[in-house]
Amino acid sequence: MRITNHGAFLTQLTRFPRVFPVNTYLVREPEGLTLIDAAIPGSERAILAAASTLGLPITRIILTHAHADHVGSLDALHSALPEAEVMISARDARLLAGDMSLDQHEPQTQPRGAFQPVSTRPTRLVVDGDRIGSLLVVAAPGHTPGHIALYDTRDGSLIAGDAFQTRAGLAVSGTLRMLFPFPAMATWHRPTALASAHALRALGPTCLAVGHGAVLDQPLAAMDAAIVEATRELGEAQPRGA
Repeated sequence: MRITNHGAFLTQLTRFPRVFPVNTYLVREPEGLTLIDAAIPGSERAILAAASTLGLPITRIILTHAHADHVGSLDALHSALPEAEVMISARDARLLAGDMSLDQHEPQTQPRGAFQPVSTRPTRLVVDGDRIGSLLVVAAPGHTPGHIALYDTRDGSLIAGDAFQTRAGLAVSGTLRMLFPFPAMATWHRPTALASAHALRALGPTCLAVGHGAVLDQPLAAMDAAIVEATRELGEAQPRGA
């Protein structure tokens, strides 16, 4: 697993960085580490080893969404860290439990991507605006119905899950990158994802950390360009007169 530090608080952990990069993040807090996402199955030893090098315990696990490549090692991590809080959005907790039903107000498109059964149940369900240590929960639906991002109020770092990708070029969730198409293929509802991209850009992040690809420093211009591209592609996809 590749380990890279970004600023004073953020560490990126990457499985298979050259082939199929899957990122998790450790965020330093005074009392311990917050782990964001649980990667693919078999990642727990590397995650725990990386945490040990930082000299702090993992006290929280936050899931940006319920896709298998973000929850794959959750059960193993929970077994190793039974006292750690486990958090996910109230909406994506249903997906985590295998409930694929849609609410009446939601776009009636079935969630896409791979979902892995897990036995671990969240200890806390979060919603937009919640604070978890130094992190602000920001609703970012679109990739999944209950996708969230985490904004570090200390330095402006944004851990965006799959709301954006940087592998093969920065893109809003749902915008296809042929060299790495998987996040787009797993996106539930592109117009909702685009609206979330606008909301995340409005935070003015100093760096953008995503589920797939490198951390991007000073990302605002690149985010703007990605949003313009996604807007254009959605417009072209709309039927004439719609």
